[in-house]
Amino acid sequence: MAIVVNKPLPEFEAIATGDTKVSNTSHVGQAMVLYFYPKDNTPGCTTEAMQFRDKYKDFIKSGAVVFGVSRDNMKSHEDFKAKLELPFELIADTEEKMCHMFGVVKNKIMYGKKVKGIERSTFLIDADGILVQEWRGLKVPGHVEQVLKAVKALKKAA
Repeated sequence: MAIVVNKPLPEFEAIATGDTKVSNTSHVGQAMVLYFYPKDNTPGCTTEAMQFRDKYKDFIKSGAVVFGVSRDNMKSHEDFKAKLELPFELIADTEEKMCHMFGVVKNKIMYGKKVKGIERSTFLIDADGILVQEWRGLKVPGHVEQVLKAVKALKKAA
């Protein structure tokens, strides 16, 4: 089932680093930021993770939890998280269930070949489990600040 802005998230369940269970109802009562990225330890994904890391306390202060999501396995995520000292958990979506639900799997051209990849995207879910905003096909510079601004606006409106 696909996601729709201003509608509740469909049911899902995933496991993140730290043996954390994440589902459509696991964080009701606080906003949730899900950011999908192509691959651990690549330049753009490393930069994006570090920017979320550096603003993490501001997200928590504004009432939001942050989760990174990619198709990498748990071992890759644990290593990436430790290397960058990430304070948030990473969801290993190895079967691409969340990726397909959020519609982030796209055909890309890489080195002249067609490949399926993750389109860098972020989703903001409010404290009631409603998808309130999405950013798709985004560029890393300035993005984390945009998401934080939206989280703060959500807190003000509550």
